Amino acid sequence: MKNDVLKAIHYRRSVFQASFTEEEVSKEDILSILEAANAAPTHKRTQPWRFVIFRKEGLQRLGTELSRIYKSVTPAEKYTEATEITMGKKATQSNVAIALIVNYTGEVPEWEELACTAAAVENMWLAAHSLNIGGYWATPGLINHLGGFLNLEENQKCIGLFYLGHHESDAREPVRTPIEEKIRWEE
Repeated sequence: MKNDVLKAIHYRRSVFQASFTEEEVSKEDILSILEAANAAPTHKRTQPWRFVIFRKEGLQRLGTELSRIYKSVTPAEKYTEATEITMGKKATQSNVAIALIVNYTGEVPEWEELACTAAAVENMWLAAHSLNIGGYWATPGLINHLGGFLNLEENQKCIGLFYLGHHESDAREPVRTPIEEKIRWEE
């Protein structure tokens, strides 16, 4: 593939915390990734994406909160201490965690602002990929209980956590079924 943009789109992959190294993701790289997010398409220029960035001690606080939420919302018959520990540990296995937030304005249908925010996340993924930084969009059910911790306003919703880290994993070939199975031509 000769076009760098198309190549990045095709070869961008989720890179999970287990592949992350200890190398710090610089603030400069984080800001470059977030500037790419800020370039996402937006209907009526509402720019509904919002982000809370966790680094260093912030990751510890996030991990503690995720464990606390898991323990408080999980029915006793489904609760395990191992999962409680794992929930907190996931946050601290990365160099950066970014809470992904939709700021619903009421100016356009909610699905449009959700779609714009998802496009911003894809831009983040592509930017991270271009910087050789791995990324992973996690959507555990616990995110529905992070509003108070994140100081979200009534019109805001957390739609996931985006974990970032330098990694040593090998590039993988895309695994997709042929596009011909997903399209219909009307000419």
